[in-house]
Amino acid sequence: MKRILTFFLILAITSGLSACAGSTADPSSGSSSAPSEPDVPMSDNTPSSPESGGSSLSEGGRNILIAYFTMPEDVDASGVDAVAGASIVVRDGEVMGNVEYIASVINETVGGDLFRIETVQQYPLDHDPLVDQAAAEQDSDARPELASHIEDPGRYDIIFLGYPNWWGDMPQALYTFLEEYDFSGKTIIPFCPHGGSGFSRTERTIAELQPDAEVSEDGLTVSRNDVADSAEEIARWAEALV
Repeated sequence: MKRILTFFLILAITSGLSACAGSTADPSSGSSSAPSEPDVPMSDNTPSSPESGGSSLSEGGRNILIAYFTMPEDVDASGVDAVAGASIVVRDGEVMGNVEYIASVINETVGGDLFRIETVQQYPLDHDPLVDQAAAEQDSDARPELASHIEDPGRYDIIFLGYPNWWGDMPQALYTFLEEYDFSGKTIIPFCPHGGSGFSRTERTIAELQPDAEVSEDGLTVSRNDVADSAEEIARWAEALV
């Protein structure tokens, strides 16, 4: 009888030890570790700030800003014939707007900070709806709200200002831009690709909007048909000004 009781006692103790061993938490299991931090995507709506191409200083020690408004049309960029005369340049496989291309050549030549003037409202990329919207904005003297802003415009001495010629005028976004900042004492140098009308006196408009700035009379206009082959001309022009 004692042997039987002893046997059951040993069996009970052994079962209890096995149960304790089975309940030990595994430190490598997901249930016992702290929850991981979730991924937080960056917002695509963050306003752009000037993008430095190295140093914003020219060789003469003056800070340069290259501000531009570009609107590349949505065209087939697979062949040269398809983009001839359009508002884009294809360089090393990258599709760029005409104004953006000129701005990039200026940046590569004299340095400076690149700043793309962008609006909250998106423009159509097809040609006909784009020019219709441009005309409607001019008729209503619109001031499109800007999505990108310059944090410290006062640090710049020279502002290269680029824009396309839309219906013989600057895009209305340029009016918003020039009314938002005070470039008193700065030098503004305009550049503009066009379809045959050059600046259309937009330099005077810039001077009216920025009466205390010096608006250069040596701005650059390039036919939209010639932009892709104008890198040397743009570089010589920019070097001579700074």
